[in-house]
Amino acid sequence: MDRTRTLFVVILGVTAVTILGIFLFRPKPDPVVGLVGSEKIPFFQDERVQEALRRNGLDVTVHKAGSREIATEFNLDEYDFVFPAGVPAAQKIQQETGVSTSYNPFFTPMAIASWKPIADLFVQQGIARDEGGYYLLDMEKLLPLLQNEVRWNELQGNTTFPVNQSILIRSTDVRKSNSAAMYLGLMSYVANDNNIIQTMNDAQPYMSFLSDLFLRQGLLASSSQEPFEDYLVQGMGHSPIVMIYEAQFIAQAALDNGTILPEMVLMYPSPTIFTKHILIPFSEGGEKLGQVLETDPELQKLAIEYGLRNSNLAEFRQFTADHNIALPDTIVNVIEPPSYEVLEGIIQAIEQIYQQQGG
Repeated sequence: MDRTRTLFVVILGVTAVTILGIFLFRPKPDPVVGLVGSEKIPFFQDERVQEALRRNGLDVTVHKAGSREIATEFNLDEYDFVFPAGVPAAQKIQQETGVSTSYNPFFTPMAIASWKPIADLFVQQGIARDEGGYYLLDMEKLLPLLQNEVRWNELQGNTTFPVNQSILIRSTDVRKSNSAAMYLGLMSYVANDNNIIQTMNDAQPYMSFLSDLFLRQGLLASSSQEPFEDYLVQGMGHSPIVMIYEAQFIAQAALDNGTILPEMVLMYPSPTIFTKHILIPFSEGGEKLGQVLETDPELQKLAIEYGLRNSNLAEFRQFTADHNIALPDTIVNVIEPPSYEVLEGIIQAIEQIYQQQGG
């Protein structure tokens, strides 16, 4: 009996020392600090994400910044990585810093947050098509309404939303935010007879129209979360059609907290454009983070919970089906944005117009 008790005490002691050793002597995660687009802040703030990163030896702190602002308004020597949205923004940062390494753990299509009465009005006008839970918006047919500054109350037979306001897709500030830059890239393609603008000379005939898409909106937000929150809170009268990331709508709907109302719908521009989320590392910690986000199954699954698409399409489809979120199985009419040099040139030209107008 004494020998059994002694053995039991020894086992308890060894177990306690082992557990204590794990907690006391486990290497501390490496601190890693980075700048990320606002749309990814909730993902990084999720405690499950933080714990998964710590298990991979990373203690990650993120600060919010507009994707284009990252390259122009921050001293990047102070950070281990940056994580903007959009290939053009990433290319700009890589050109400025000389860093060629990058990681692309997830992406999201651009979409338009709208309302069923608005979407059905566009269907009535022959501009959109109801796909059963979501809509396709024909951007070529929408183009003349934007070019000619048509007002809602000028649409024939419009008894749904007969307000004396111009039909405008609300967006962020193209000088600061990737979502606005993607909207710009999309509209430049449609305005140019469904061709990617190759040079600034090609862009010149459309500069007045492209700049007006943003100037006529008035004061614009610098991050993609702000117009989406306006859409959620201020309603159809304030935000009838808003350019967002698909991921924002999915993540909000998956919360099942009543903020996505039954009359809120997604319209997919046709064509649309994908936003790739590109991580650019400046340190070993930044490189490790990029590798982990691309390869860790748990982090990939958690990214899907925030509406972000990745290589695990089956998991993404299952998640959206579980939350009764109607989405297209495949998005086929997808274009590429103009090259970094051309898109940047157009943005700089719009910036000069802002300055001339005192903006």
